[in-house]
Amino acid sequence: MIRNVLEHREIARLSAALAARPAQAIDAVPGEATLHAAVTILLRPNYLDELELLLIKRAEFEGDPWSGHVALPGGRREPVDQSLERTALRETWEETAIDVARDGAVLGVLDDVSPRSMTVRQVIVRPFVAAVLPGVEIVESPEVAAAFWVPLATLRDTAAWITAEVVAHGRSLRVPAFTHGEYVVWGLTERILRCFLGVVGE
Repeated sequence: MIRNVLEHREIARLSAALAARPAQAIDAVPGEATLHAAVTILLRPNYLDELELLLIKRAEFEGDPWSGHVALPGGRREPVDQSLERTALRETWEETAIDVARDGAVLGVLDDVSPRSMTVRQVIVRPFVAAVLPGVEIVESPEVAAAFWVPLATLRDTAAWITAEVVAHGRSLRVPAFTHGEYVVWGLTERILRCFLGVVGE
C-alpha cells in the first residue's frame, strides 16, 4: 500500500520536482546560540484521490512564542535525533501519532527558513515533505489544540492568500497570510507553505 501512495500521480510528480530542486540551507552564525528545528509538510490522498496536507493549531502555553499558532507538525532538534529528518518525523509522531516511517515516506526537503524577527537566539527551521496512506489516524497530543487536513486545491486558491491583521508580542501587525475557514496561517508556516506551493505548482 505504501508503494501505491508513492505511485500516486501527483505525489510522484512532487517527489521528482523536489529531487530536481536543491534545497537552500541556512548556515548558523559563528559565535551565536542557534536553535535547529524541523517540520513536516504531511500529505495524504483523500477519498477522491486528491491530496491534502496536515496543519495543527498549537495549544496555548504561557511563554511559548508560537503558542496558539496554526503550524506544521514539528519542533526543535533533540540530542537523540541523528538528523533533522529524524527530528521532523519524531515530532510528527509525538504531536499526532502519525508514524511516517511505517505508513509512508519522506519525499524531499524545502529551503531552510528563519524568523525575520530575532530575539535571544537564531532559529533555523528545515521543512521536510512526506506522504502517508489515506487511512492514517490522528491522536492529538496535549501540545495540539486541533489538527485538520487542507486540500491542495484550497492552498492553490489565490483568494485564500491575504494580508491579515494579527497580534504578536502585544503588537498589531499586518502580515501575509493563508486562510482556511477560521484558521489564519502566518509567519514561518506561511512562508514554508508559499515555498511548497511554488514546488507543487499552482
